[in-house]
Amino acid sequence: MREQILKYIEKNSRVNLGELAVLLGTDEITIANEISDMEKEKIICGYHTLIDWEKAGLDEVTALIEVRVTPQRNQGFERIAERIYNYPEVKSVYLISGAYDYLITLEGKTLLEISKFVAEKLSPIEGVLSTSTHFILRKYKDHGTILVKKEKSERVLVMP
Repeated sequence: MREQILKYIEKNSRVNLGELAVLLGTDEITIANEISDMEKEKIICGYHTLIDWEKAGLDEVTALIEVRVTPQRNQGFERIAERIYNYPEVKSVYLISGAYDYLITLEGKTLLEISKFVAEKLSPIEGVLSTSTHFILRKYKDHGTILVKKEKSERVLVMP
């Protein structure tokens, strides 16, 4: 039942316990208790709302930053990751495979603000060898949700 609850609330964090109970063939109290237990166990780490900032008229710049580092002795990648994820501008930090070690999501008000963060805060961290910044120009799908509305063609089919 836990997996079903998790999959449901991952798509819709504004869960209606009654609706979910009916879908899973149980009662609201059981669902509420399971969710509470998973929150206490840190299986459920938080709840988020997906916002299309472009439609809201609030410009926000998102960047993906690849970071290559030298792992720290006896601590591997953990110490550098902790330093990075403690900055409030940093939205996510992932240890990845490939040419880079971390993939960082960063949000700011302008391209310059993000560039300054990378140059003044990220690059000087001991162990950081190189960074590569990629600015997100448009989001089409985020967290499984399609953000763009497909325009219907105005063309009229003409038959000979």
